[in-house]
Amino acid sequence: MTTGPLFQAPSGDDAPAGHHHYKRPDSPYERFMAEEGIPVHHGIGVRDTRELELGAWPRMGGRGIFLQLEGLQGVKGMYVVEVPARGALNPERHMYDEFFLVIEGRGTTEVWQEGSDRRQAFEWQPGALFMAPLNAWHRLVNATSSPALVLVANNAPPIMNIYQSRRFIFDNPHQFTERYNAQDEYFKTVDKLEIDPVRGRAWLRANIYADIVNCELPLDNQRAPGYRRIQPGFWGYQQDGAAGGFIAQYPIGRYSKGHFHRSGAVVVCLQGKGYTYTWPREIGPQPWSNGKAHLVRRQDYVAGGLVAAAPGGGEWFHQHFGVGTEPLRVINFWGGPVPAWGVNDEQESEIKAGNLFSIYEGGRTIMYPEEDPYIRNEYRDLLASDRMPHQMPDALYQPK
Repeated sequence: MTTGPLFQAPSGDDAPAGHHHYKRPDSPYERFMAEEGIPVHHGIGVRDTRELELGAWPRMGGRGIFLQLEGLQGVKGMYVVEVPARGALNPERHMYDEFFLVIEGRGTTEVWQEGSDRRQAFEWQPGALFMAPLNAWHRLVNATSSPALVLVANNAPPIMNIYQSRRFIFDNPHQFTERYNAQDEYFKTVDKLEIDPVRGRAWLRANIYADIVNCELPLDNQRAPGYRRIQPGFWGYQQDGAAGGFIAQYPIGRYSKGHFHRSGAVVVCLQGKGYTYTWPREIGPQPWSNGKAHLVRRQDYVAGGLVAAAPGGGEWFHQHFGVGTEPLRVINFWGGPVPAWGVNDEQESEIKAGNLFSIYEGGRTIMYPEEDPYIRNEYRDLLASDRMPHQMPDALYQPK
Protein backbone atom coordinates (compact mmCIF):
# COMPACT_ATOMS: atom_id res chain seq x y z
CA MET A 1 0.00 0.00 0.00
CA THR A 2 1.40 3.39 -0.98
CA THR A 3 0.99 6.56 1.03
CA GLY A 4 1.05 10.23 0.10
CA PRO A 5 2.71 13.23 1.72
CA LEU A 6 2.42 13.31 5.51
CA PHE A 7 0.12 15.85 7.15
CA GLN A 8 1.68 18.79 8.99
CA ALA A 9 -0.51 20.82 11.35
CA PRO A 10 -0.41 24.65 11.22
CA SER A 11 2.36 26.16 13.33
CA GLY A 12 0.13 28.76 14.94
CA ASP A 13 -3.48 29.75 15.63
CA ASP A 14 -3.97 31.98 12.57
CA ALA A 15 -3.17 29.69 9.62
CA PRO A 16 -5.94 27.19 8.69
CA ALA A 17 -5.04 23.66 7.67
CA GLY A 18 -5.79 22.31 4.25
CA HIS A 19 -5.98 23.57 0.69
CA HIS A 20 -7.75 26.84 -0.01
CA HIS A 21 -9.30 25.40 -3.19
CA TYR A 22 -10.53 21.85 -3.69
CA LYS A 23 -10.22 19.84 -6.90
CA ARG A 24 -12.60 16.94 -7.43
CA PRO A 25 -10.73 13.65 -7.94
CA ASP A 26 -11.70 11.40 -10.82
CA SER A 27 -14.39 8.90 -9.88
CA PRO A 28 -13.73 5.14 -10.12
CA TYR A 29 -15.83 5.05 -13.30
CA GLU A 30 -13.83 7.91 -14.82
CA ARG A 31 -10.62 6.08 -13.97
CA PHE A 32 -12.06 2.95 -15.58
CA MET A 33 -12.71 4.87 -18.82
CA ALA A 34 -9.12 6.14 -18.84
CA GLU A 35 -7.75 2.64 -18.23
CA GLU A 36 -9.72 1.25 -21.18
CA GLY A 37 -7.62 3.41 -23.50
CA ILE A 38 -10.31 4.52 -25.97
CA PRO A 39 -11.46 8.09 -26.73
CA VAL A 40 -14.03 9.83 -24.53
CA HIS A 41 -16.57 12.24 -26.02
CA HIS A 42 -17.75 15.09 -23.80
CA GLY A 43 -20.55 17.62 -24.30
CA ILE A 44 -24.34 17.54 -24.33
CA GLY A 45 -24.76 15.37 -27.40
CA VAL A 46 -23.70 14.14 -30.82
CA ARG A 47 -25.10 15.07 -34.23
CA ASP A 48 -24.56 11.52 -35.52
CA THR A 49 -22.76 8.68 -33.73
CA ARG A 50 -21.44 7.51 -37.11
CA GLU A 51 -19.23 10.62 -37.18
CA LEU A 52 -17.40 9.79 -33.94
CA GLU A 53 -13.74 8.74 -34.16
CA LEU A 54 -13.38 5.32 -32.56
CA GLY A 55 -10.25 3.88 -31.03
CA ALA A 56 -8.94 0.32 -30.74
CA TRP A 57 -10.48 -1.41 -27.70
CA PRO A 58 -8.45 -4.53 -26.85
CA ARG A 59 -10.63 -5.66 -23.92
CA MET A 60 -13.75 -5.65 -26.10
CA GLY A 61 -12.11 -6.88 -29.30
CA GLY A 62 -13.44 -4.06 -31.45
CA ARG A 63 -13.24 -0.28 -31.69
CA GLY A 64 -15.13 2.16 -29.50
CA ILE A 65 -15.61 5.48 -27.77
CA PHE A 66 -17.14 6.42 -24.41
CA LEU A 67 -19.85 9.09 -24.23
CA GLN A 68 -19.43 11.04 -20.99
CA LEU A 69 -22.31 13.44 -21.59
CA GLU A 70 -23.05 16.26 -19.18
CA GLY A 71 -25.49 15.23 -16.47
CA LEU A 72 -24.71 11.51 -16.77
CA GLN A 73 -21.88 11.49 -14.23
CA GLY A 74 -22.45 8.85 -11.58
CA VAL A 75 -25.76 7.79 -13.14
CA LYS A 76 -25.40 6.32 -16.62
CA GLY A 77 -22.55 5.02 -18.75
CA MET A 78 -22.67 5.08 -22.53
CA TYR A 79 -20.40 4.04 -25.36
CA VAL A 80 -20.40 3.28 -29.07
CA VAL A 81 -18.76 0.05 -30.16
CA GLU A 82 -17.94 -1.30 -33.60
CA VAL A 83 -18.26 -5.06 -34.13
CA PRO A 84 -15.67 -5.98 -36.75
CA ALA A 85 -16.71 -7.37 -40.13
CA ARG A 86 -16.80 -11.18 -40.11
CA GLY A 87 -15.76 -11.03 -36.48
CA ALA A 88 -17.06 -10.80 -32.93
CA LEU A 89 -16.55 -8.88 -29.74
CA ASN A 90 -14.91 -10.69 -26.85
CA PRO A 91 -17.27 -12.49 -24.45
CA GLU A 92 -17.91 -10.54 -21.25
CA ARG A 93 -20.05 -10.53 -18.14
CA HIS A 94 -20.44 -7.80 -15.56
CA MET A 95 -22.31 -6.77 -12.44
CA TYR A 96 -24.15 -3.91 -14.11
CA ASP A 97 -27.12 -3.77 -16.47
CA GLU A 98 -26.53 -3.07 -20.13
CA PHE A 99 -28.77 -2.26 -23.11
CA PHE A 100 -27.91 -2.23 -26.81
CA LEU A 101 -29.32 -0.22 -29.72
CA VAL A 102 -28.10 -1.19 -33.20
CA ILE A 103 -27.24 1.83 -35.35
CA GLU A 104 -25.81 -0.03 -38.34
CA GLY A 105 -25.19 -3.64 -39.33
CA ARG A 106 -26.57 -7.10 -38.73
CA GLY A 107 -25.45 -9.87 -36.47
CA THR A 108 -26.19 -12.23 -33.63
CA THR A 109 -25.93 -12.07 -29.85
CA GLU A 110 -25.07 -15.18 -27.87
CA VAL A 111 -25.96 -15.45 -24.15
CA TRP A 112 -25.06 -18.16 -21.64
CA GLN A 113 -24.52 -18.76 -17.94
CA GLU A 114 -21.19 -19.76 -16.40
CA GLY A 115 -20.77 -23.56 -16.54
CA SER A 116 -23.75 -24.11 -18.85
CA ASP A 117 -23.53 -25.84 -22.24
CA ARG A 118 -26.69 -24.10 -23.42
CA ARG A 119 -26.29 -20.91 -25.41
CA GLN A 120 -29.21 -18.78 -26.45
CA ALA A 121 -28.83 -16.70 -29.59
CA PHE A 122 -30.91 -14.10 -31.40
CA GLU A 123 -30.38 -11.99 -34.50
CA TRP A 124 -30.31 -8.20 -34.70
CA GLN A 125 -30.46 -5.51 -37.37
CA PRO A 126 -30.56 -1.69 -37.50
CA GLY A 127 -33.16 -0.47 -35.02
CA ALA A 128 -32.97 -3.53 -32.76
CA LEU A 129 -33.09 -2.87 -29.01
CA PHE A 130 -32.04 -5.61 -26.60
CA MET A 131 -30.43 -6.25 -23.23
CA ALA A 132 -27.77 -8.51 -21.73
CA PRO A 133 -28.95 -10.36 -18.60
CA LEU A 134 -27.19 -9.20 -15.46
CA ASN A 135 -23.79 -10.94 -15.06
CA ALA A 136 -24.50 -13.52 -17.78
CA TRP A 137 -21.86 -14.15 -20.45
CA HIS A 138 -22.66 -12.56 -23.80
CA ARG A 139 -20.96 -11.63 -27.05
CA LEU A 140 -21.93 -9.87 -30.26
CA VAL A 141 -21.11 -11.65 -33.52
CA ASN A 142 -20.99 -10.05 -36.97
CA ALA A 143 -21.16 -12.48 -39.91
CA THR A 144 -21.40 -9.79 -42.61
CA SER A 145 -18.67 -8.12 -44.66
CA SER A 146 -19.26 -4.68 -43.10
CA PRO A 147 -18.68 -3.49 -39.52
CA ALA A 148 -21.70 -3.08 -37.25
CA LEU A 149 -22.17 -0.03 -35.02
CA VAL A 150 -23.95 -0.38 -31.68
CA LEU A 151 -24.87 2.25 -29.08
CA VAL A 152 -24.80 0.96 -25.50
CA ALA A 153 -26.19 2.34 -22.23
CA ASN A 154 -25.62 0.94 -18.74
CA ASN A 155 -25.64 1.70 -15.03
CA ALA A 156 -21.93 0.95 -14.62
CA PRO A 157 -21.00 4.31 -12.99
CA PRO A 158 -22.84 3.82 -9.67
CA ILE A 159 -21.78 0.16 -9.49
CA MET A 160 -18.11 0.97 -10.12
CA ASN A 161 -18.17 3.99 -7.83
CA ILE A 162 -19.49 1.83 -4.98
CA TYR A 163 -17.44 -1.38 -5.27
CA GLN A 164 -14.23 -0.03 -6.85
CA SER A 165 -13.10 -3.53 -7.84
CA ARG A 166 -12.71 -4.70 -11.43
CA ARG A 167 -12.48 -8.30 -10.20
CA PHE A 168 -15.82 -8.05 -8.40
CA ILE A 169 -17.50 -6.44 -11.40
CA PHE A 170 -16.04 -8.47 -14.29
CA ASP A 171 -15.08 -11.78 -12.66
CA ASN A 172 -17.92 -12.49 -10.27
CA PRO A 173 -19.42 -16.03 -10.41
CA HIS A 174 -22.80 -15.11 -8.95
CA GLN A 175 -25.74 -15.99 -11.20
CA PHE A 176 -28.99 -14.01 -10.95
CA THR A 177 -31.15 -17.00 -11.81
CA GLU A 178 -34.27 -15.30 -10.46
CA ARG A 179 -33.89 -12.85 -13.34
CA TYR A 180 -32.38 -15.04 -16.04
CA ASN A 181 -32.22 -18.82 -16.18
CA ALA A 182 -32.07 -19.45 -19.97
CA GLN A 183 -35.86 -19.45 -20.22
CA ASP A 184 -37.14 -20.26 -23.72
CA GLU A 185 -39.30 -17.14 -23.78
CA TYR A 186 -36.62 -14.74 -22.52
CA PHE A 187 -35.62 -13.43 -25.94
CA LYS A 188 -38.93 -13.79 -27.76
CA THR A 189 -40.55 -10.71 -29.25
CA VAL A 190 -43.87 -9.57 -27.80
CA ASP A 191 -46.59 -7.42 -29.40
CA LYS A 192 -49.12 -7.31 -26.56
CA LEU A 193 -49.55 -3.78 -25.18
CA GLU A 194 -50.19 -3.49 -21.45
CA ILE A 195 -50.95 -0.51 -19.22
CA ASP A 196 -48.05 1.00 -17.30
CA PRO A 197 -49.32 0.51 -13.71
CA VAL A 198 -48.05 3.93 -12.56
CA ARG A 199 -48.63 6.23 -15.54
CA GLY A 200 -51.48 4.41 -17.27
CA ARG A 201 -49.73 4.72 -20.64
CA ALA A 202 -48.77 2.05 -23.20
CA TRP A 203 -46.24 -0.49 -21.93
CA LEU A 204 -44.65 -3.37 -23.86
CA ARG A 205 -42.57 -6.00 -22.06
CA ALA A 206 -39.87 -7.99 -23.83
CA ASN A 207 -36.09 -8.33 -23.79
CA ILE A 208 -35.58 -7.84 -27.51
CA TYR A 209 -37.39 -5.37 -29.74
CA ALA A 210 -36.67 -6.27 -33.36
CA ASP A 211 -37.12 -2.83 -34.93
CA ILE A 212 -37.99 0.22 -32.85
CA VAL A 213 -37.50 2.50 -35.86
CA ASN A 214 -40.48 1.12 -37.79
CA CYS A 215 -42.69 -0.46 -35.12
CA GLU A 216 -46.21 0.83 -34.61
CA LEU A 217 -46.61 3.32 -31.75
CA PRO A 218 -50.00 4.00 -30.14
CA LEU A 219 -51.36 7.53 -29.87
CA ASP A 220 -50.43 9.22 -26.59
CA ASN A 221 -50.83 13.03 -27.08
CA GLN A 222 -49.09 14.01 -23.83
CA ARG A 223 -46.04 15.83 -25.18
CA ALA A 224 -47.72 17.23 -28.32
CA PRO A 225 -50.90 16.74 -30.37
CA GLY A 226 -50.44 13.55 -32.36
CA TYR A 227 -47.53 12.39 -30.18
CA ARG A 228 -47.12 8.59 -30.13
CA ARG A 229 -45.36 6.54 -27.44
CA ILE A 230 -44.67 3.19 -25.82
CA GLN A 231 -42.57 2.41 -22.78
CA PRO A 232 -40.46 -0.73 -23.26
CA GLY A 233 -40.26 -2.97 -20.24
CA PHE A 234 -37.71 -5.72 -19.68
CA TRP A 235 -38.46 -9.04 -18.00
CA GLY A 236 -36.74 -9.43 -14.65
CA TYR A 237 -36.92 -5.76 -13.67
CA GLN A 238 -39.36 -4.34 -11.14
CA GLN A 239 -40.32 -1.26 -13.07
CA ASP A 240 -43.43 -0.16 -11.21
CA GLY A 241 -42.54 3.48 -10.75
CA ALA A 242 -39.09 3.19 -12.36
CA ALA A 243 -38.63 4.70 -15.80
CA GLY A 244 -37.48 2.18 -18.40
CA GLY A 245 -37.13 4.81 -21.06
CA PHE A 246 -39.62 5.25 -23.89
CA ILE A 247 -39.93 5.24 -27.68
CA ALA A 248 -41.81 8.24 -29.05
CA GLN A 249 -42.69 10.01 -32.27
CA TYR A 250 -43.64 13.61 -33.12
CA PRO A 251 -45.69 14.33 -36.25
CA ILE A 252 -44.10 16.26 -39.10
CA GLY A 253 -44.22 19.99 -38.39
CA ARG A 254 -44.86 19.70 -34.64
CA TYR A 255 -42.71 19.93 -31.53
CA SER A 256 -42.86 19.00 -27.87
CA LYS A 257 -43.89 21.15 -24.97
CA GLY A 258 -40.98 22.25 -22.80
CA HIS A 259 -40.57 20.17 -19.64
CA PHE A 260 -38.07 19.36 -16.92
CA HIS A 261 -36.88 16.34 -14.93
CA ARG A 262 -33.70 15.10 -13.28
CA SER A 263 -30.49 14.59 -15.24
CA GLY A 264 -29.60 11.23 -16.74
CA ALA A 265 -32.04 10.93 -19.64
CA VAL A 266 -30.49 10.66 -23.12
CA VAL A 267 -32.69 11.08 -26.18
CA VAL A 268 -31.47 9.20 -29.27
CA CYS A 269 -32.84 10.10 -32.69
CA LEU A 270 -34.14 7.02 -34.51
CA GLN A 271 -35.76 8.63 -37.55
CA GLY A 272 -35.95 12.09 -39.09
CA LYS A 273 -33.88 15.01 -37.90
CA GLY A 274 -34.31 17.70 -35.30
CA TYR A 275 -32.84 19.69 -32.47
CA THR A 276 -33.23 20.09 -28.73
CA TYR A 277 -33.07 23.24 -26.61
CA THR A 278 -32.15 22.83 -22.96
CA TRP A 279 -31.65 25.47 -20.25
CA PRO A 280 -31.46 25.81 -16.45
CA ARG A 281 -34.82 25.72 -14.74
CA GLU A 282 -33.93 28.69 -12.53
CA ILE A 283 -33.86 31.13 -15.48
CA GLY A 284 -37.53 30.48 -16.10
CA PRO A 285 -39.70 29.31 -19.01
CA GLN A 286 -38.93 32.31 -21.28
CA PRO A 287 -35.13 32.72 -21.43
CA TRP A 288 -35.07 34.71 -24.69
CA SER A 289 -37.62 37.23 -23.42
CA ASN A 290 -35.78 37.46 -20.09
CA GLY A 291 -32.40 38.23 -21.67
CA LYS A 292 -31.00 34.80 -20.73
CA ALA A 293 -30.73 33.32 -24.23
CA HIS A 294 -26.95 32.94 -23.82
CA LEU A 295 -27.64 30.24 -21.20
CA VAL A 296 -29.72 28.13 -23.60
CA ARG A 297 -27.92 25.20 -25.23
CA ARG A 298 -28.87 23.60 -28.52
CA GLN A 299 -28.02 20.19 -29.99
CA ASP A 300 -28.89 19.30 -33.60
CA TYR A 301 -29.13 15.65 -34.64
CA VAL A 302 -30.07 13.22 -37.37
CA ALA A 303 -30.95 9.52 -37.06
CA GLY A 304 -28.17 8.06 -34.94
CA GLY A 305 -27.54 11.31 -33.05
CA LEU A 306 -28.38 12.00 -29.43
CA VAL A 307 -28.65 14.61 -26.69
CA ALA A 308 -28.53 14.67 -22.88
CA ALA A 309 -31.98 16.06 -22.14
CA ALA A 310 -31.11 17.70 -18.80
CA PRO A 311 -27.34 18.18 -18.84
CA GLY A 312 -26.85 20.65 -16.01
CA GLY A 313 -26.58 18.19 -13.18
CA GLY A 314 -30.07 19.16 -12.07
CA GLU A 315 -33.56 19.68 -13.41
CA TRP A 316 -33.22 21.57 -16.71
CA PHE A 317 -35.98 22.49 -19.12
CA HIS A 318 -35.70 20.85 -22.52
CA GLN A 319 -37.76 20.89 -25.69
CA HIS A 320 -37.53 18.75 -28.84
CA PHE A 321 -38.20 19.86 -32.42
CA GLY A 322 -38.57 17.80 -35.61
CA VAL A 323 -37.60 19.56 -38.84
CA GLY A 324 -37.25 16.69 -41.32
CA THR A 325 -39.40 15.23 -44.06
CA GLU A 326 -40.22 12.30 -41.77
CA PRO A 327 -41.78 12.24 -38.31
CA LEU A 328 -39.22 12.67 -35.56
CA ARG A 329 -38.86 9.34 -33.75
CA VAL A 330 -36.68 9.09 -30.63
CA ILE A 331 -35.88 6.79 -27.75
CA ASN A 332 -35.18 7.87 -24.21
CA PHE A 333 -32.40 5.30 -23.84
CA TRP A 334 -32.53 3.55 -20.47
CA GLY A 335 -29.34 2.29 -18.86
CA GLY A 336 -30.84 0.25 -16.04
CA PRO A 337 -32.04 0.92 -12.49
CA VAL A 338 -30.43 3.62 -10.36
CA PRO A 339 -30.65 4.13 -6.58
CA ALA A 340 -33.43 6.72 -6.83
CA TRP A 341 -36.90 5.20 -6.92
CA GLY A 342 -40.31 6.42 -7.91
CA VAL A 343 -41.60 8.79 -10.55
CA ASN A 344 -39.03 11.60 -10.84
CA ASP A 345 -37.79 10.71 -7.34
CA GLU A 346 -41.02 11.96 -5.78
CA GLN A 347 -41.68 10.41 -2.37
CA GLU A 348 -45.37 11.26 -2.11
CA SER A 349 -47.80 8.37 -2.54
CA GLU A 350 -49.58 10.26 -5.33
CA ILE A 351 -48.32 13.10 -7.55
CA LYS A 352 -49.62 15.02 -10.52
CA ALA A 353 -48.78 13.71 -13.98
CA GLY A 354 -45.94 16.07 -14.91
CA ASN A 355 -46.79 16.15 -18.63
CA LEU A 356 -50.43 17.06 -18.07
CA PHE A 357 -50.01 19.91 -15.61
CA SER A 358 -48.31 23.25 -16.11
CA ILE A 359 -45.33 24.35 -14.02
CA TYR A 360 -47.78 26.87 -12.53
CA GLU A 361 -50.08 24.02 -11.42
CA GLY A 362 -47.44 21.86 -9.77
CA GLY A 363 -46.52 19.97 -12.94
CA ARG A 364 -43.32 19.83 -14.97
CA THR A 365 -44.47 21.24 -18.30
CA ILE A 366 -44.37 24.62 -20.04
CA MET A 367 -47.68 24.69 -21.88
CA TYR A 368 -47.60 26.20 -25.37
CA PRO A 369 -49.28 29.49 -24.30
CA GLU A 370 -46.61 29.87 -21.56
CA GLU A 371 -43.52 29.26 -23.70
CA ASP A 372 -41.17 31.91 -25.03
CA PRO A 373 -42.56 33.36 -28.31
CA TYR A 374 -39.06 33.06 -29.79
CA ILE A 375 -39.44 29.26 -29.86
CA ARG A 376 -42.57 29.13 -32.01
CA ASN A 377 -41.44 31.94 -34.31
CA GLU A 378 -38.04 30.37 -34.97
CA TYR A 379 -39.63 26.97 -35.60
CA ARG A 380 -42.09 28.43 -38.10
CA ASP A 381 -39.27 30.23 -39.92
CA LEU A 382 -37.06 27.12 -40.05
CA LEU A 383 -39.84 25.06 -41.59
CA ALA A 384 -40.67 27.78 -44.09
CA SER A 385 -37.03 28.07 -45.19
CA ASP A 386 -37.03 24.35 -46.06
CA ARG A 387 -40.57 24.48 -47.49
CA MET A 388 -41.78 22.13 -44.80
CA PRO A 389 -45.39 22.14 -43.56
CA HIS A 390 -46.04 23.93 -40.27
CA GLN A 391 -48.60 21.93 -38.27
CA MET A 392 -48.88 23.98 -35.07
CA PRO A 393 -52.33 25.64 -35.15
CA ASP A 394 -52.68 29.08 -33.55
CA ALA A 395 -55.25 27.60 -31.18
CA LEU A 396 -52.49 25.70 -29.39
CA TYR A 397 -51.08 28.98 -28.11
CA GLN A 398 -54.36 30.31 -26.73
CA PRO A 399 -54.83 30.06 -22.96
CA LYS A 400 -57.52 27.61 -21.91
